[in-house]
Amino acid sequence: MKIRIIPSIISLLLIIIFILFYMGLKNSNIYVPKENVNKKIPNFTAKLFETSEKINSEKIFSKDQFYLMNIWSSWCVPCRDEHNFLKDLSNEKNLNLIGLNYKDKTENAKNFLIELGNPFDIIFLDQKGIIAIDWGAYGVPETYLIKNNIIIKKIIGPLNYNLVKEIKEIIR
Repeated sequence: MKIRIIPSIISLLLIIIFILFYMGLKNSNIYVPKENVNKKIPNFTAKLFETSEKINSEKIFSKDQFYLMNIWSSWCVPCRDEHNFLKDLSNEKNLNLIGLNYKDKTENAKNFLIELGNPFDIIFLDQKGIIAIDWGAYGVPETYLIKNNIIIKKIIGPLNYNLVKEIKEIIR
């Protein structure tokens, strides 16, 4: 009799554990970071991609101007996918594209731009990822639409046709 109770108890416990795990899977809490919209852009000093000269972001971002800052890396597959959309946006006369090269080897980033083209007006290096953290980014790619030193739109993930259309409507 005692021998039959132990397997029954173990089976019951396994069933209860299975049900708890199953309910936990159905009730997932997906983390979505806070949007840093309508916030002043963080000030930072970084090396320029082309010259390695250190420059303060205050000298780049001016008032009454639209900027699109894109955080990207050569190792990022979605960055490769969105690159043609950035090239399309680079043709907009009232929009300046700023690149922030995130945790990348400079040589790899140069090869990436040689292969796909360089849509950016200026590129900063963020080899340690600290600048991206200050901006509230948690991965690549991320894109920020800026006017008057205020973030007016944050895009998590790669750009697509609809997002580019929306950005073009905002800047016109």
